[in-house]
Parts: sequence; C-alpha cells; structure tokens
Amino acid sequence: MWAPTIGLSWLWGLGFFYSIHVTLTYGWLGFFGFAISNVGGLWLFGFILGRSKRTPDQIMKDIENRYVGVFLLFQMAALVVTIFGFVAYLWQPIVGEGATIGVAFLLLASCAIGHALSLQQIKTLHILYTVVGVAAGLVLLFGLRQTSDYPGVPLQQFDGRFYGLVMPTVIGFLLGPWLDIQHWQRAVYIKREGGSVGIAYGAGALLFFGFLLLNAAIASTVGPIGSIISMDGLPSAQGSVSAAVVLAAENGAPYLAIAFAIWTIAALTSTVDSFYCATNWYLRGKNMRSNSPLLALIPDGIASSPLWLLIGATWVAYAAVPANFSLMYFMMPFATLFVSASANLVCEALGAKPKFDPVLSFLIGCGSSLIFVLGYIQPVPGFLFLSPFIGLIGALPVIVELVGPRSKAIPVEIVDQPIRMMSAAPLTNASGGEEITQSHGFDGEWFVMHLTPTYDDTNSVGNVYFANYVRWVGKARELFFNVCMPDFDLATTRFYILTRSFTHDYRRESKEFEQISVRIKIARHNRKFVTLQHEIHSAAQGLLGHGEQSLMFVDRDQYNPLDIPGEVIKGFLAYWPKDSRLSPSYRPPVQDKTKRQA
Repeated sequence: MWAPTIGLSWLWGLGFFYSIHVTLTYGWLGFFGFAISNVGGLWLFGFILGRSKRTPDQIMKDIENRYVGVFLLFQMAALVVTIFGFVAYLWQPIVGEGATIGVAFLLLASCAIGHALSLQQIKTLHILYTVVGVAAGLVLLFGLRQTSDYPGVPLQQFDGRFYGLVMPTVIGFLLGPWLDIQHWQRAVYIKREGGSVGIAYGAGALLFFGFLLLNAAIASTVGPIGSIISMDGLPSAQGSVSAAVVLAAENGAPYLAIAFAIWTIAALTSTVDSFYCATNWYLRGKNMRSNSPLLALIPDGIASSPLWLLIGATWVAYAAVPANFSLMYFMMPFATLFVSASANLVCEALGAKPKFDPVLSFLIGCGSSLIFVLGYIQPVPGFLFLSPFIGLIGALPVIVELVGPRSKAIPVEIVDQPIRMMSAAPLTNASGGEEITQSHGFDGEWFVMHLTPTYDDTNSVGNVYFANYVRWVGKARELFFNVCMPDFDLATTRFYILTRSFTHDYRRESKEFEQISVRIKIARHNRKFVTLQHEIHSAAQGLLGHGEQSLMFVDRDQYNPLDIPGEVIKGFLAYWPKDSRLSPSYRPPVQDKTKRQA
C-alpha cells in the first residue's frame, strides 16, 4: 500500500525527465547506472531506518532544529526541478508560450489536495495516480513504437563527461532521500502503523525503478529528436518525447500528446501534494515544540505554510525557462551542496553524536558546486569526479567518529533481569538490639526504602518537618532508578528525566526514631509520561501519607519532549503495572465465552 506513494514521491523532474536524457545521451548502460544509484538510495533510506534502534519519529524530533534550514532548502530545490522540468520539457512544447495559467492551476490544485487530505488519504490517491499514469505511459510507449522508425538507443555511448559524472551520480542519489521531508513523514507513519519501513521502501524502490524504466523505454522509441541547446552550449535531450508527441499530433495521433501529459501530470501532482503535506507536517510539529518568542507573533497558519517555498520555487523556475537554463544545474546541488548535510544525517541515524555545522557545510557545498560547474562545462572529468568528495569534507568529523575508534564513555546499558532486594547492611532498632530489615530494594512491585528520622528531621514542635516527607520520596525515587539502571551516566545519556508534577496527601505525623518505610511503584503510563505512586508508612502509626508524581523525558540538547526511552522501558521491565502492555506478564483481556458466542 505504501509502495506507490513512495515511488511517486521520488519521481520529480530530476528522475522523470533526466531518465529520458541519460538514456538518449549515454545509452542503456548509462541509464542503468543512473537508475541503480537512484533506486539504491531510496532502498537504503528505508533499510537503515527500519533497523535503527530509534524510531523515525524520535530521530526527526532530535534533528529537526539542526537541519531545519537545509530541509526547507532541499524541498524548494526539489520543487524548482519539478516545475522547471514540467514547464520547459512538456507544457511549453505542447501547449505553447501562453501556458502560465494552466501550470498555476495544476500547482494550486495539487497544494489544495495536500492541504485537505491526510497522508493516509494521499497514499490511497497515489495508488490511483499510479494506475492511471502508468496506463497512460504504456499507451504512449506502444503508440510511439507504431509511429517512430528510430532503431533504438545503443548499449552505451560514453564520453569524458559521463565518466566524470559517475561519482556525483552515485553519491548524490545514495544520499538524496535523507533530506526529503516527504520520506521522513512516510517512514514515521509506516512505523506508527506497525509496518516495516525496510519492506515498504524496498517495494517502493522497485516500483520507482519501473517508473524510470518506462520513461527510458519511451525515450528509446523516439531518439534524440528536438534536442535543445542550453545556455551553456550543451545539448539536452529531456524534451525529446515532447517533440515526438507534437510531431505525432501533427500526423493525426493527438492521443499520444494527451497520454504523455497525463503521465507527466501524475508525476507533478504527486510531487507537489506530497511536498505540501510533508512540509506542513514538519513545520507544524517543529513550531509546536519551539520556544521561540518570534513564532508567538506569527499566526500558525502562516508560520507552517509551505506556500512560501512554492512561491519561491515557482519564481526561480519561471525565470530559468526563458533563460534556456539546463536541468543539470538544478540537479547539481543534490550531488554537491547537500552532500555534507545528508552524510551528517545518515551518520546520526546510525548512532553518531551530532557534529553538523550548517554554515560550514553550506560554504563547503558552494565550493563543491563551483568545482562541479567548471568540470561539467569544460569538460574536466576529474573536477566532476572530485566535486562530491569535496562536499563530504563537511561530514568528516562525524564519519571519523562513526567508523573510527569507539569512545571510552560507557553508554547506558539495558537491565534485562529483574532486580532483587539489595544486599545492604541491616538496620537495627534504637537500642541496638534485633535486626529490623534491609535498607532498600524491591518487595514485589513496590520499591521500599527504610529510614529512621532524627532530630535533624524535626521542627520546633518535635514532629517531622513537612518538607522532609517530599525529600524522602525523592530519595526513594533516586534509589529506585539506580537499582533499575545502575549504569545510567549523566555524561553520556541522550535524555533527562524531569518531574512534571508532584502531589502528596498528609494523613499523620511522625516523630524522631520511628521506623519509616517509603514505598514507590509505577502506577500507570502513556507514550510520554510515567506516573509513580508512593506511600509513607510508620511502624508505630501506619500510613502517614500517600501521593503520586508524573515524570517526563526530554533530550539533553534542546529539552524537547521524548517518548519513554527504550533504556527506561527495559530497565523497569519487571516492574511495569500488570495491565500495561510493557509488562512481561501482560495478557490481552479475553471476553467471556458466552459473550464471544453471542
């Protein structure tokens, strides 16, 4: 169910029209080199996130503040490629110069779909797009075979420029999906539904390869007719299919132009509605968790609107079309400018500590882009080959950390076995006689701490000061945590545990030298908060008071709220409430037999 929307969401102008160009320019081997790198990057994204110990949602919340600028710039660049390719290589050749209103209508309609529908609804809609678009593409393929006498593209026709583009193609496409918010949103929702991100993206990558292969097959039937000489003096074959269908329409087969328009519009609308839905989802989540005072002055609908990016991308695309710009220069940032950020993000997803410097990565990426342009125009294959490696310099610190020697810092280990009572020295009564009990440890589901108040704990009247009951509960809680997670280290932890609320109902007062026991247990929880219940008992008076406290978990850098971390879940594994799904003894409620029969 997710494969069609995954495949379509990656089929923007970069893949759609470039698959035509690379097939006609470099032959079938050139196409397969481009397609395999592209498909491999899409599959690798799902494979890594599917095997990560953290969910995509957790990773996204952790990285969103560091990568917000590059995420939005990537979305705008993807839109520029899509709109420019659609206008320059399909709409303008088929419809003519006065095509602005039609393109504007398609963009607005696509944004309206992305705004009105949820991702689950868009997923279903994209299945329909796939069926209709592929059917139109097949009609176009078989129709052009009947009208064209082109013998077909050769196996390969490589030149120096192609060899220079090998590494930008491989590195750019392998890392490309990591900065596309559309894929992060899909991975988050797949995981929430209980699906496999790896399997979904494996199927989506195969379907995406089918889309590219369909375009390559269509290109192979028409040949490089109607090639455009771009402003750099180099030929571009992206518009060859449009030239062929225009010629076919003049010869009495206008349905081929309609079929190509339907297939291309399916690619355009699925890109734009996915962009709108994903970017709006990302901005709403980020703005909701942000503490910036500036956002409080801007209406949420404006601050979270993707329309600003769409307006900017449309302006750039429409300025580039009359200038006879080449699609290659809009593709270049994905192999140069964005390489450093993508590589940093992959390493963080694999468990490396954040070391991303946005400004440094941007400057290095700009230098990489300049080297690429020089290498492409001249051509100088060596410059082209080296350009993505220059972009990777910005990710060297995190790459070295990931593949180099491991840090000596000891991470938080997971406690898998139930914790028994601690073997602390026994307490004795005031007279120094018989043994009373152990100092602290678990008694069933309760964690118990024993203590004896002294004059230091009392007030001027002689009773225990009221604030000390709260202090005792806090001490018991810390011992409780220490028993369950003995290796927890504030120097290496990725999260903090904070007190969200605390209540205590006082019943009786205690005096010095009474034997006191503080009992604490997990009462309940949801995805983000854990509630601890506590009781304070006196050996002489019974229950002194009871209450509860709510705990929350935040990341150590930005103090953004987190779901209950995995270390906490497994450390407290034996002590979750029996009706909790996290408890090893949890059993789903079974209805009465007579009710089931009814």
